[in-house]
Amino acid sequence: MSIIGNQRTLKKSVTFEGIGLHTGEQNRMTVHPAPENHGYKFQRADLDNQPIIDADVDLVVSTERGTKLEKGGVEVHTTEHILAALYGSQVDNAIIELNGPEIPIMDGSAIQFVEAIESAGFEEQKAKRKTFKLRSNVAFEDDEIDVEMLAVPNPDDDFRVTVMVDYRSPVLGTQHATMNHLRDFGSEIAKCRTFVFLKEVKKLAASGLIKGGDLNNAVVLFERPYSEKELNEIASLLGKEVLEARADIPGVLNTSPLRFQNEPARHKLLDIAGDLALTGYFIQGHILAARPGHTGNIAFAKILKKKIKEEMGKPNLDVDRPSVFDINQISNMLPHRYPFLLVDKILEVTKDSIIGCKNVTINEPFFQGHFPGNPVMPGVLQVEAMAQVGGIFALQTVPDPENYTTYFMKIDNVKFKQKVLPGDTLVFHLELISPIRRGLVNMKGRGYVKGQLVSEAEMLAKIIKDH
Repeated sequence: MSIIGNQRTLKKSVTFEGIGLHTGEQNRMTVHPAPENHGYKFQRADLDNQPIIDADVDLVVSTERGTKLEKGGVEVHTTEHILAALYGSQVDNAIIELNGPEIPIMDGSAIQFVEAIESAGFEEQKAKRKTFKLRSNVAFEDDEIDVEMLAVPNPDDDFRVTVMVDYRSPVLGTQHATMNHLRDFGSEIAKCRTFVFLKEVKKLAASGLIKGGDLNNAVVLFERPYSEKELNEIASLLGKEVLEARADIPGVLNTSPLRFQNEPARHKLLDIAGDLALTGYFIQGHILAARPGHTGNIAFAKILKKKIKEEMGKPNLDVDRPSVFDINQISNMLPHRYPFLLVDKILEVTKDSIIGCKNVTINEPFFQGHFPGNPVMPGVLQVEAMAQVGGIFALQTVPDPENYTTYFMKIDNVKFKQKVLPGDTLVFHLELISPIRRGLVNMKGRGYVKGQLVSEAEMLAKIIKDH
């Protein structure tokens, strides 16, 4: 199943009960269906006015062994597993109702959430899914926490993740994990549990964390033989009478088998999915992460959110895709001819926008006088090329465009941002400002070179039938 499609929500609500990993409080959580474009939201039903907290990366206030959100003094702890379950199940809209401050940890994985969500079934909605297609690399590196993350375009237009971790541990060593498709989350990633090294337990407990941690909701790993006294101390911290560990073999406490040989790396991948869900978009790209953790995940998610905000308003400027109208079709629609035909192809036409381009070469006659030794495309011709693209948009709305001509009545708010030079491909994106009425076409146009805005204008044209 592709991540491209319509939004969906649950057919019915599902409820979970369990202890919070860090608060140690018993919690009840119900995941409810939500309307389209709602996204993920948490609701603290145990508080006055039942405040709502958006699942938004900008609301993250702590990443210490989990992702905590806060808004208006109201907190939700350890959000990553339920968000990963919704994201991996391709649920777009849900309200997550809580009667306490923390998501139940369950068995330390997301599998119980995924199974319940799948059992509830899905309801397809009319709105298109919010996806973000990576068209260029997005990188993050932090030497202080020793994390590197990179998002690159994925030809499959799916959400793919590759994780590498190096714990410098005789138990785990270097591990890799890959999820090639989001549809594989339930079978390959969801059942992988959170983990902790035994040597970390005392420190975490002293910091007021893992109050609800035990051997039923986390994989506890040890790297050296521990004395009976040490094990009893740690057992007390974990709320367990006895810890069974073979003193001669480093490995997994209480001999609990790993669900995958690389379960820890897969769990890191699970956390990435949950943390990136806080961007509000399904990412069409390949995420590569070296030594990730919640702190790095959230920093990277903020970078991606900023990138999404910048890019979502931009058109698809890929000039190598097949054209909608080639030069011959353009010549049949427009009356312009050499040297005044300034559109080479039309890349996209929708009901309210058009994208066309002009390949700028040194052979353009206007470069002879503008300027010798310093060729720059005149701004007035940029506007003319933009207007011709707009003229094609106007004419394609009539059944016999060859019998009509577009005349421009007004051009306002013209701005030039950068020079256009020989060798540039000038891409124009024009959008309707208002619906076409009585042959009047009001458009906002922008010109781009290599994704950078170079010119813009507002245009009013009238479609007139030729006599």
